[in-house]
Amino acid sequence: MLRDLQSMLNRLYGIELPLDVYDFLITDAGLVDELEADDQSRATTEKVLVRETDDEVGMTLYLDPDLLERLTSKDPRRRLGRANLADFWTVLEGVSHFNYIAWNAAADKSVTLMEVEMQAEVDKYVGARLLSDQQQTSLGSSVFRWLFDEPQFDDRLEPDELSRYRNASMFAGRFCRSLEKRFPASTLNPAMLQELRAFYRLPQPDKVGHIQSASFA
Repeated sequence: MLRDLQSMLNRLYGIELPLDVYDFLITDAGLVDELEADDQSRATTEKVLVRETDDEVGMTLYLDPDLLERLTSKDPRRRLGRANLADFWTVLEGVSHFNYIAWNAAADKSVTLMEVEMQAEVDKYVGARLLSDQQQTSLGSSVFRWLFDEPQFDDRLEPDELSRYRNASMFAGRFCRSLEKRFPASTLNPAMLQELRAFYRLPQPDKVGHIQSASFA
């Protein structure tokens, strides 16, 4: 499943990433604790650990085994609905983080935490629309509302973390609302695809500037 989600994002954004997400996956929460060595870290069902040195970036993607088991029994590739949407978004968020950090690192470009979160919110919106269209369901019409009008944030977040997540959701929501208005059909047409690919390649200041432009007011 993770490989399919990674391939979906690669095709969507027209990127070549010669890395298999499974090679970087762990499902042992105890190992995450060892790698982080931080008593203040929060237990989550999804987390990307990044280790930077002078000449390389190392990454590990943690996904909770129960989360993966639930999605195995309710595979979103067969049917995406309210019963598995939250789990689908959690897993897709992890794959999105992995892809975005790896792709930018390969291009020797740095990224910010908010930029990574913002892109993941866009990926969750577009990914759900894509699957809804492929499965010919009506889910796509409610995706925006569930994701951006009713966002859920971890109540254990520190104030600066909460601010970052809220801002990422706000900016991604404005971008996706514009997509929703201009491209209401579920199927991605060439103009929408071109815009998504251009947005993906922008650094955070340009992403925010694009969203704050007159066309997104």
